[in-house]
Amino acid sequence: MKLFAELIRTLDSTNKTTLKVEALTRYFEAAPDKDKVWAIAILSHRRPPRPVNTTLLREWATELADIPLWLFEESYHIVGDLAETIALIIPASDASSDKSLSQFLQEIIELKKLTEIEKKEYLHKNWLELNYYERFVFSKLITGSFRIGVSQKLMTRALAKATSIDEDILAYKLMGNWEPSKISYTQLILEENEEDYLSKPYPFYLAYALENEASDLGDVSEWSAEHKWDGIRSQVIIRNNELFVWSRGEELVTDKYPEFQVFVNAVPNGTVMDGEILPFPNGEIGTFNDLQTRIGRKSVSKALLEKVPVILKVYDLLEWNGKDIREKPYEERREFLKKLVQEIDTSETPLYLSESLAFNSWEEVAEERQRARDERSEGLMLKKLDSPYLVGRKKGDWWKWKVAPLTIDAVLTYAMRGHGRRSNLFTDYTFGLWNSEKNELVTFAKAYSGLTDAEFRKVDAWIKKNTLERFGPVRSVTPHHVFEIAFEGIAESKRHKSGVATRFPRILRWRQDKKIEDANSLEELKALIP
Repeated sequence: MKLFAELIRTLDSTNKTTLKVEALTRYFEAAPDKDKVWAIAILSHRRPPRPVNTTLLREWATELADIPLWLFEESYHIVGDLAETIALIIPASDASSDKSLSQFLQEIIELKKLTEIEKKEYLHKNWLELNYYERFVFSKLITGSFRIGVSQKLMTRALAKATSIDEDILAYKLMGNWEPSKISYTQLILEENEEDYLSKPYPFYLAYALENEASDLGDVSEWSAEHKWDGIRSQVIIRNNELFVWSRGEELVTDKYPEFQVFVNAVPNGTVMDGEILPFPNGEIGTFNDLQTRIGRKSVSKALLEKVPVILKVYDLLEWNGKDIREKPYEERREFLKKLVQEIDTSETPLYLSESLAFNSWEEVAEERQRARDERSEGLMLKKLDSPYLVGRKKGDWWKWKVAPLTIDAVLTYAMRGHGRRSNLFTDYTFGLWNSEKNELVTFAKAYSGLTDAEFRKVDAWIKKNTLERFGPVRSVTPHHVFEIAFEGIAESKRHKSGVATRFPRILRWRQDKKIEDANSLEELKALIP
């Protein structure tokens, strides 16, 4: 536990990726194998079920600290993290535990079966016997919420440095439903398996946003345009009669899209396709809001498969007949891709070709861009016909030319404190639009970015003087300020009071020139739904 707590202290004290990777690498080189497995599990979101609810945790921590509950709650709202609050308010200790991380995790698993009295005694004993960072980590494990600014990708990179195993192979090894209490470090990481290489994807080629006029790119005949689809970027791999689906975030998501299993029989072995996973309800491209009903589900029910089926909209081919063809020109790779799709019965297979568009002028390209929302896309991708498929984000050959965001003027109605360096400021805002019939404001979106630090401080000072009610960390405020809110997409939603869900809402500007009567209505927002 000492070693893991020291790791968390180091990770918590820096924002530099290189330092985080170095700290993780040192841990994986020095920690006992059982602790390594649990550390990997924790950092890849495989935590044991929470054995104690947060209400009891707050009450028991308050009792041990000998402070009133209201003071704990106020502190919690300022700190913004329950485990950190507990670690801070309980009397300081210089003690340290000799128990390993894996021992603590096994005790936490067993804790769920105990009575409330036994749970309380266990927590009080350990809170008092641990120093600050050990107590913080211990409480994090108890709450089941272990977010420390380390992605699975960083953790995998560190593991690769510590073991000299390829990152892509490690990413594959860590997928699935393995249980940290039932698998050894050797089985999980060190043992070689030919199947590890079957799944290996290629690094994604990423485009920059177009910065200047499209015409600055030169002769339009040297470029291809296609719609920028609003889904999940993915690589779909068929090798040795097996299917592997990778997201751009380097997560293996094969089991999330059972519709794609038909590719195994339809697509030749030795094929790697780059494309977009899109919702396809009622035989047409849906919204990202539709796709969100599938994202994050541990299992996809038959009813959900029928309600929100998905397709793969392919736009590039990276491997063909078992050969890496990324160095070939984009135009040539597309010919192979068209041949592949033409030979497949798409009526039985959810594989669709993203159309490559040719134009006679940049004016025609701009006109097609304006049609993007009608096509359920975010704009256009511009690709040089002779471009190879490169690694990472490069300038020159691929550009994304998105449509301007949708905007609406809304009224600030609620505020909550931010996180991190903004934890002492109200920076997370909720906005409302007018219901014209009832002449009342209806909340429709939340946003926490778009203002300068000076503007946030100014709004924060106003919020503190104009609070109407408090709901835990949230404050309702006097309707007074109007903000222009930008968002990428909009769709009907039964989960929202407004009946509308917006995609990527953010503050565009503070409209100090407008009164709340000038804000838009809910009806005007709904008119933007395609």
